[in-house]
Amino acid sequence: MARAAIPRRLTWRVARLVETRDETPSARTLVLDVSGWPGHLAGQHVDVRLTADDGYTAQRSYSIAAPADGDRVELTVQRVPDGEVSPYLTEVFAKGDPVEVRGPVGGWFVWRPTDTAPVLLVAGGSGIVPLMAMVRARRAAGSRVPFRLIYSVRTPSDVYYADELRRRVRDDGGLDVAYAYTRAVPDGWPEPPRRLGVAAVNTAGWPPNLEPACFVCGPTGFVEAVADILVALGHDPRRVRAERFGPTGSPSGSPTGSPMGGTIGSPSGSPTGGPAGSPTGG
Repeated sequence: MARAAIPRRLTWRVARLVETRDETPSARTLVLDVSGWPGHLAGQHVDVRLTADDGYTAQRSYSIAAPADGDRVELTVQRVPDGEVSPYLTEVFAKGDPVEVRGPVGGWFVWRPTDTAPVLLVAGGSGIVPLMAMVRARRAAGSRVPFRLIYSVRTPSDVYYADELRRRVRDDGGLDVAYAYTRAVPDGWPEPPRRLGVAAVNTAGWPPNLEPACFVCGPTGFVEAVADILVALGHDPRRVRAERFGPTGSPSGSPTGSPMGGTIGSPSGSPTGGPAGSPTGG
């Protein structure tokens, strides 16, 4: 039975891998069993820590990919070449192996099933991970809130959760998904590869007069471009929530892989949110 996340002091917990699913040639979903997990909200993330035999530790943050489900926590990790953590998690980490996790972290970039406003999700690459948690949370709650997802990827083979998204569109009333391909398109696609632009967001998104809740997640440049488009189209900046992948040593001071969260219209930002599956530095 799902539990609601309750604010509390965060502590490290031992998690064990119980299942894996390959999402793309370089991304894998990890299903963890975390004893005593307090629950979480769609959009939150966890910190993951690895400790070597000599005591050396490496820590990264990853968005949670599914809604709360007892002690289960799902992460989707994008393998980063020459990374310290992601190659281990995607290539070496085996069923039954332990890993330390801490969370859930973040309370701003979240969607709750009690929310009633239409939702616009805009994902760039692995930025789909926390947004997929929202899609799944909607399904699990039986919510009829209308969702629209705009998903920008380089090529068709880079789409996370491809089969599930097709099923969700077919079976979940009120969910629409539109794709933008930047480097290669599927056979028969009606237009050439291109970056997500004003026309696509205007066509596939909600009109601003409906006052949708907008969630944007992806690399910094992508998020800033989409946020500018949404505001230019007339969306209230206070209703545009964003997560940006923060590079190592970013001015925000966020940990490697953790985005800078907040509303577009808030210079001071909000509590740092959680990354998706592909942190810089891996």
